[in-house]
Amino acid sequence: MDLALLLDPFATVSLPVAEWANDGMRWLTSNYRGVFQAIKAPVKWALDLVEDGLRGTPQTVLLAICTLFAWQIVNRATALLTFCGLIVIGIIGAWDAAMTSLAVLVTAVAISTAAGIPLGILCSRVDAVWMAVRPVLDFMQTIPSFTYLVPVILLFGIGNVPGVIVTAFFATPPLVRLTNLGLREVRTDLVEAADAFGASRWKRLLSIELPLARPTIMAGINQTVMLSLAMSVIASMISVAGLGRLVLVGISQLDLARASVGGLGIVLLAIIFDRVTQGFGFTRRDRGNRGLWEQGPVGWLRARTFHPERQSSS
Repeated sequence: MDLALLLDPFATVSLPVAEWANDGMRWLTSNYRGVFQAIKAPVKWALDLVEDGLRGTPQTVLLAICTLFAWQIVNRATALLTFCGLIVIGIIGAWDAAMTSLAVLVTAVAISTAAGIPLGILCSRVDAVWMAVRPVLDFMQTIPSFTYLVPVILLFGIGNVPGVIVTAFFATPPLVRLTNLGLREVRTDLVEAADAFGASRWKRLLSIELPLARPTIMAGINQTVMLSLAMSVIASMISVAGLGRLVLVGISQLDLARASVGGLGIVLLAIIFDRVTQGFGFTRRDRGNRGLWEQGPVGWLRARTFHPERQSSS
């Protein structure tokens, strides 16, 4: 008997994790459902605001805004890429679905940024917080993405708003990690110089540390955007509209055409967002020793407004 127990210990010894999870979820849903419904309210308001703005704006106007924005943030090549990518999305008939996916993406990334950057700053300041948060981030990044759907359905229901919430949860960990990493890699001599001149902690953070860590932080936001787009197809399983639903319906009905349209739309949005978000991490040196407002359409207008002789000489 003892030998059998030694050779096969898990036949009699087990940890009731499944029961604990079910009991915990029942307790949350029975006692705090109102809290989770209250959390949905501001998310729904923000999502409706963004989606109504995107879907209510004429396609030509939105196309021009996105193209000029990409030119301002990055360069003309990225603006051309944005213009052509959005044109293709419209031509293949995925414009409305792309605007819905874009609204979900923008709202989720905004929530991830609002939560991830302050948490990353706190982790870089307090080692005890980083030691506590790091295993949680490890768990969030290694757990299968489908597993996120179950508690979100039970706590928030289905639809676009729960899709925003699950996307934000899924995409936040890289931003926390890279914000913490960027701030910890700021040169200590610059921090010591700021302290020597009597700068407060907030002044030092806003004027020295965050600007120097900006490329790393923007890399974290870039990863958050990419993970949000990757989650769009999985989130469509809880009735989230957009390009992901086209892919899901195409898979379920073996409709290659519909799946191809949705997949191509997601790829094009991913490429556009990847290029544009990379531009936010550019330094003045990367822009040819020019500031953000000294290039692009704003720089072009400023040059002709304040230096009309350049236009006449050209």
